[in-house]
Amino acid sequence: MGKIKIRTLGDESLENKQKQESKQKNKEKKYVKGTKGGERVVSVGPSEEEIAKIQLPQEETSEKKEVKKEKKTFKKAKKSPHSKSYQKALGTLDRNKKYKLSDGLEMLEKLKRSGFDETIELHINTIETGISGNITLPHGTGKQVRVTIADDDLLAKVAQGKIDFDVLLAKPEMMPKLARVAKILGPKGLMPNPKNATLVKDPEKAMENFKKGQINFKTEAKAPIMHLTVGKLSFGVKKLSDNIQALIEAIKKEKIRNVTLKSTMSPGIKIEI
Repeated sequence: MGKIKIRTLGDESLENKQKQESKQKNKEKKYVKGTKGGERVVSVGPSEEEIAKIQLPQEETSEKKEVKKEKKTFKKAKKSPHSKSYQKALGTLDRNKKYKLSDGLEMLEKLKRSGFDETIELHINTIETGISGNITLPHGTGKQVRVTIADDDLLAKVAQGKIDFDVLLAKPEMMPKLARVAKILGPKGLMPNPKNATLVKDPEKAMENFKKGQINFKTEAKAPIMHLTVGKLSFGVKKLSDNIQALIEAIKKEKIRNVTLKSTMSPGIKIEI
């Protein structure tokens, strides 16, 4: 009789498991170029057990996230820096309405909120650029203007960058000497010019006019608008009204598009012309 193979029940599953382990070991073995034929190099590195022991950073739990959210601080709402009387007056101000001059000036007094004598400003939109002139306001501007007359000593100081005046007056014959410092005076708007009554034959008389309250008005170079000082809040409604009316007449009503009145710390108030 031939040889008879006998397989024990249960050995088949064990055999399959051994085959799979053998295949896995063969995959882990690598052949390296340059070694002799048949030589095998087993890959070197951490085992699966060692990798499993490495502790990865844990994600924050929902409880920790909630604690962080609670720690966030919220900024408190800022309180209005304006007084109650200012806010009340501001609430009655209609930004789209044009007020009579007297009513607008009274509104400025209600809107006063500073401890100093605020300057009153007039912002005038004109129909075109190139409008200029000068006028002596009936009650002045309330600002002390530093006026001086050009001479050789003064021009020497200007050449060194020393300027301690608001208005510079000069005679026409001084123009050649003034040209030497034109780059310094021009950008500051201090260059004497016949259009603003600072280049005159009688600078002494012109000085008196400026000290009495004479101001120059001129539209901006690229926009039909003027920004002018017309007095102080302490002048009262009557004096401020006189100054503003005189200025509007000097510019001419037909050249004015609209007028806005304001003090140093107040919002703008539209005024009827």
